[in-house]
Amino acid sequence: GLTLLVIFFPILALAIKLSSPGPVFFKQTRVGELQPGDVVIFEMIKFRSMVNDAEKETGPVLSSADDPRVTKVGHFLRRTRLDELPQFWNVLKGEMSLVGPRPERPELIENFKDEIPHYNARHASKPGITGWAQVNGLRGNTSLTERVRYDLFYLENWSLWLDIQIMLLTFFKRDNAY
Repeated sequence: GLTLLVIFFPILALAIKLSSPGPVFFKQTRVGELQPGDVVIFEMIKFRSMVNDAEKETGPVLSSADDPRVTKVGHFLRRTRLDELPQFWNVLKGEMSLVGPRPERPELIENFKDEIPHYNARHASKPGITGWAQVNGLRGNTSLTERVRYDLFYLENWSLWLDIQIMLLTFFKRDNAY
């Protein structure tokens, strides 16, 4: 998949460079679990969709529908999910899976694990590029409690067929993609 998708990288890179100053790729520390009981911190890579140093003033915050930090090209990349194509590199490295609960930032997990029941249970598998919560509209600044509920449903009901359904739905479900 990465080999086929890499032909789009130069086009997207040029669009990002022309739309705002800064690097083409954006790396962010995320939490995943590669083996039971072994929480792994890794750098997730995406195409940059926000202005450079977007959290310099605010620190870590979730994006919102009218987030002024998102560039014009970034809005397109997020709506079409093209900003996530470089995550196939994380899959190739074994840090992520195609399907699974989305990985979150360590500094946000510190708040979530005490506020949301069973939050840490969602780290029982590799994080994914897409997941059951995302294809059901639970992306961005949506209910984290509901997102965790959907992630746990996925983990408890995993099947190859469910993964295939999620991958197919990923191309058609764009709710809260901002």
